[in-house]
Amino acid sequence: MTDNNGATPTPVGRRTVLIATGTTAAVLAVGAAAPSSPTTTTAADTTPAAAAAVCTLTKEMTEGPYYLDGALVRADVTEGKAGIALKLALTVVDDSTCAVIPNALVEIWHSDALGEYSGYVGQNGHSEPDDGTFLRGGVLTDSSGLASITTIYPGWYRGRCIHIHVKVHTGVTLTSDGSFTGGSELHTGQLFIDETITTAVAKISPYSTNTVTRTTLAQDSIYDDAGAASGLMTVTGSTSAGYTGTLTLGVQQS
Repeated sequence: MTDNNGATPTPVGRRTVLIATGTTAAVLAVGAAAPSSPTTTTAADTTPAAAAAVCTLTKEMTEGPYYLDGALVRADVTEGKAGIALKLALTVVDDSTCAVIPNALVEIWHSDALGEYSGYVGQNGHSEPDDGTFLRGGVLTDSSGLASITTIYPGWYRGRCIHIHVKVHTGVTLTSDGSFTGGSELHTGQLFIDETITTAVAKISPYSTNTVTRTTLAQDSIYDDAGAASGLMTVTGSTSAGYTGTLTLGVQQS
């Protein structure tokens, strides 16, 4: 199974921020550094830029066929799923001003270690319980524009490299059942991880029990090898201690 049923999607926008001041350009989208020299987002990375700053958007990515409405608003989406811990630190900024956006809902969804999505278990050839909610959810950004989400390192499924889907909403209303309604959807994208890390993860159980042949980042039909500009996170950590993935997402509010 693939996100696009075999078709290569047409990029629909450019949505990760670059800041240029004078002759010096600083990339806000953490992950632009070479994989061998990972960096981590700091508070300084997310402050509003000078008036002369220029912001550039990166590509959005296809939503894919496994999105479900009604995701829970929660900081931990694991629901006890086996896998290597992954903490996401995603900062949302306005593409035209480079100012951080507080109270934006950052929503993620991805497959488990065996490549199965909640609500669609069995599509990747593995049989397991399906509650329709595991590895789905999101949180509101804080005053620094930061969304912190705890999950597990994703697995892979037929025809796609390892990835995490992401949406950014503003103006949502939280509901009594722990979900959200309304608001505006500003961004739909995917997050990617350097192949050297995934190669190490794939050797560890339960990932090593995934019976589907893995598609690499270079072989993927959706990731276009544009680094952080196409959602490649900076990821630090280890298979034993877990990982942290960081990225700054620039979104268009108007």
